[in-house]
Amino acid sequence: MGEQMPLPPGEAWRAVAACFLTSFALLTRHRVRLPKEHVGMRLGFDRDTTAVVYRETRLGSGLAKDPCTLVITFRLRLARGPAHALFRRESLLNTPLFVGFPGFASKLWLAHDERDRYRGVYEWDGPDRAERYARSLWRVLELVSVPGSIRYSVVPGMRRDDVIAEPRLLEGLERGDTAGWRTAAGL
Repeated sequence: MGEQMPLPPGEAWRAVAACFLTSFALLTRHRVRLPKEHVGMRLGFDRDTTAVVYRETRLGSGLAKDPCTLVITFRLRLARGPAHALFRRESLLNTPLFVGFPGFASKLWLAHDERDRYRGVYEWDGPDRAERYARSLWRVLELVSVPGSIRYSVVPGMRRDDVIAEPRLLEGLERGDTAGWRTAAGL
């Protein structure tokens, strides 16, 4: 993974628009699921922070053929106190901004941690597709995020649930800036 940066605006917004149209079709055909099995799970991260899964979104089985784990981190610009709860409720409306992207399999939505960082922990089908999604989503997130707070990491060949259950799987991998999100479940 090279330097992290968004796609050019036109390319990113066209990708988001295409995603939105695909998402509408998936939602009307009831292909999107909101399972509860991970909701309430607490994940620990480097630098002694934790966050709780407040929602899971899955397309079909949620399993990718060419799995990779994608983690996106950001800090909301105006979320303080009760605004965090409002954001968590409103965030369900953001579902059409990702489920229609090629390669989406599943997402864990994490509440803010002790440093007000939100995370999405995804299983994606194909690392190149995950990277394209992250760089497209950046354009949406930059509208509401603290400048410089958006980061993402793509770990090819790793299923999301395996990384959560066994964070040591990440040791020794060249992944770029992932030190702040190495997960440990059940803390």
